Amino acid sequence: MTEQARTVPVVVASAVGAVLLLGGGLIWRAESRVNKVALSESPKPVTVTVARATPYQPSRTYVGTLAPWLAASVGPQLVSAYIDTVLVRPGAIVKRGDVLATLDCRDASAANQAVAMSARAIDARQKALASESARVQGLLAGKFVSPNEAEQKSAASAAEAAELEVMKAKLSHSTLEVNDCVLRAPFDGEIAARSMDPGGFVRPGMSIVSVVDRSTIRLEADVPEVDFSVVPPGTAVRISVSATKQELLGVISRRAPAADPSTRTVHFEVDLSDPSRQIPVGTTGEARLDVGAPQPATEVPLYAASVRGNKATVYVIDGDVAHLRTVDVKGEIGGSLFVDTSLTAGTQIVTQGRALLAEGDHVSARLEPDAAPAPAAVAGSPRPPAVVPVSAPAPAAVKEHHP
Repeated sequence: MTEQARTVPVVVASAVGAVLLLGGGLIWRAESRVNKVALSESPKPVTVTVARATPYQPSRTYVGTLAPWLAASVGPQLVSAYIDTVLVRPGAIVKRGDVLATLDCRDASAANQAVAMSARAIDARQKALASESARVQGLLAGKFVSPNEAEQKSAASAAEAAELEVMKAKLSHSTLEVNDCVLRAPFDGEIAARSMDPGGFVRPGMSIVSVVDRSTIRLEADVPEVDFSVVPPGTAVRISVSATKQELLGVISRRAPAADPSTRTVHFEVDLSDPSRQIPVGTTGEARLDVGAPQPATEVPLYAASVRGNKATVYVIDGDVAHLRTVDVKGEIGGSLFVDTSLTAGTQIVTQGRALLAEGDHVSARLEPDAAPAPAAVAGSPRPPAVVPVSAPAPAAVKEHHP
């Protein structure tokens, strides 16, 4: 056998051995990467925070409208006419009696003059008849005229006097129509709207301009009938003005003694003094007031709990095991939920990863910075950037923070 013939089996055997060795290595590598532990038995990664004790005070938030102390739509009451001039625009400051607009009332003026002239003519005739009646009465005493003639003269004088009074009444009415052609401000205030321009035609009841008095603002709101005892006059409230981002303090000025029969809500108002006229009217205002006394509670982030009615469920960590807990809810403020103290302060609460948990699951917990807001002296009291006191009382409308 030649040298080449002896080499072939050795090469084949070496190749087979190399293939077997490579296959064994690949099998070992694949087997080493297989997880032999069930996923359900692996600790689940979660993020936790720590519950803390914080006093909680129930509160109500009422949403209402900021209305002017006085408001008037100025327009004709008696005449229909074309508008001659409109002297003001929105934002103008006016005084009581200032002329706001005039109407083209030439017809009314002419009618007024005609009635005035008729009244003067009747007055002259009545005076003449009265003098004649007096002379006839003198002749009657001397029996120079008959009683019948004296009575007729007296009756004619009385009839003219009555006709004169009728014409005076017509004159007063026509004078009112003429005066109605000059529209004046009914009180000191500002022009809020201008709805018509010169050349427009107006009828009684139509508005040309509207005037508002913002020296005092009224916050008007309606609350459910069950909150009737919550909003008695004199109750302190904190008011947030949506338009200007102002925070004001005030007290409830008045409360309706009866509920609206259709909505079963009770109306109340808060008076806010605003001499500088900074608050726009017709805008939204929120008033918040505290109810009852502060209560001990445990504060947790709102996103760490599932709330249904007055119950909340959270996952608490005991060692490395997650347990589902149900606790009573006292209320919520912002991003914080306040629950019964049966959930003790210092308990670790699952925040992220809770949707994948079940009772008794093993977890791998990572503590995150507390996301709940810093506790106030009394939870439930607002944390406004700035609070501006007002001299007049002031509450408003409501949204309950209780779930």
